[in-house]
Amino acid sequence: MGKEVIAGGLPCSRDLRSGFCKENGVYYSKHKPRSIPDEPYLDVVSYVLSPKHRAAEIALIDSSTNQQISYKELPGKIRCVAAGLYRMGIRQGDVVCIVSPNSIHFPVIFLGILSIGAVATTTNPLNTAAEIIKQTRDSKAKLAFAVPELVERVKPTGLPLVVITQESYKHAAHHFITYGELLQSDPCMAPTVKIRQEDTAALLYSSGTTGVSKGVIITHRNVISMVTLLLGVIISESNLNAWEMVSLAVLPMFHVYGLTMLVAGMLAVGATCVVMGRFELEEMLRTFEHYKITFVPLVPPIILALTHHSAVVGKYDLTSVRHVGSGAAPLGKQVAQAFANRFPHIQLLQGYGMTETIGATSVTTGEGYKRYGSAGLLIPNIEAKVIDVDKATPLPPNQKGELCLRGPIIMKGYFSNEEATSSTIDKEGWLHTGDLCYFDEDGFLYVVDRLKELIKYNAYQVAPAELEALLLSHPEILDGAVVP
Repeated sequence: MGKEVIAGGLPCSRDLRSGFCKENGVYYSKHKPRSIPDEPYLDVVSYVLSPKHRAAEIALIDSSTNQQISYKELPGKIRCVAAGLYRMGIRQGDVVCIVSPNSIHFPVIFLGILSIGAVATTTNPLNTAAEIIKQTRDSKAKLAFAVPELVERVKPTGLPLVVITQESYKHAAHHFITYGELLQSDPCMAPTVKIRQEDTAALLYSSGTTGVSKGVIITHRNVISMVTLLLGVIISESNLNAWEMVSLAVLPMFHVYGLTMLVAGMLAVGATCVVMGRFELEEMLRTFEHYKITFVPLVPPIILALTHHSAVVGKYDLTSVRHVGSGAAPLGKQVAQAFANRFPHIQLLQGYGMTETIGATSVTTGEGYKRYGSAGLLIPNIEAKVIDVDKATPLPPNQKGELCLRGPIIMKGYFSNEEATSSTIDKEGWLHTGDLCYFDEDGFLYVVDRLKELIKYNAYQVAPAELEALLLSHPEILDGAVVP
């Protein structure tokens, strides 16, 4: 046990092994605190484009066409998009919607929006027209970007539309400006605006801990903090040289996982990011081999596919891949162990997070990557509580309850929804996740399931995720789902 002083001057007997303080019921990160930039007027774009130490020459590569954007070109393209948006009437605080699958243009558009103090809201390109209309109306969007094949789905919003193509584009009687035309804008016409860290950078839509989809307010400070804390600990504890990293963007960039790790994260650390428009297993394997991918964030279904399809996987050279991230859903211990057995040269970095935490709040790094089934240790500067589901009292290690989190990566709140915000973030700043979790005696987090998904049987609480993990341990089962 180690004695220290916590906020308010109270002594805290923090268990150095678990990070748990019995006086206040808080779990503290076992990582050393990291310094987050504290300049009040630092924005995401300035942070991402700040000079890198030996940054890679190429920022973005299209995996299918090999089209590339260098780090030297990137700031100019962002300023051209910013100038074009300003010419179209977009001002600081306005919301712009992006409806697009992954592409090397996505980061340029996203950062171009943010650079003039506007707010980006991203949506799933698989959404229906009705879902897109709902999001653009709820977010009060003023303009939309869409790839040509999604124009018909975005048109009913009635918003001015930029078609994401660099070629000429004609559509019936409508004239839509193209992304290529935006890139012809004079970069000197991009406005200079003062953006505070506390200003809104993005609105990402999430069902939250309960209920219908809501706009999660993500500030510039949230994104800067997430990149500083998460990638900082991954790079330092995994012995990575950022400028040598070649990452693969197969995760959707519209999702918080892809947005923070790939769009902001990889560019902020100066790595090269190879972008895939959509997931296809063999195409991904070819990309691994051709571009010598070293780091790739994935989700459990793709990790499961890599583990099960040994005949297909065996045709390709994956020796360059050193680290694979797993997030967005729990990864069962048996699946993680099977992946480790299949790819002993790859470190599997498992993490836990949600849209409301702007990405991962815990991750397995260093020797911790062998804690199969765990979501790792809390990243630096993050605090957690596990509270009893019925009594709302804090619980010590190895007892299951609702996970609550606090720190600089917690969302500002839900857009135009004070009721949902106050029911999710309490007066002390704790975000109630709605997830059933526990910490072990070494401070490693284990995610059991969503509280609302628990199956109650003969007074027992049965977690669907635990049953799913058991099913997936069977060699003849490719995938499975359990619902109440």
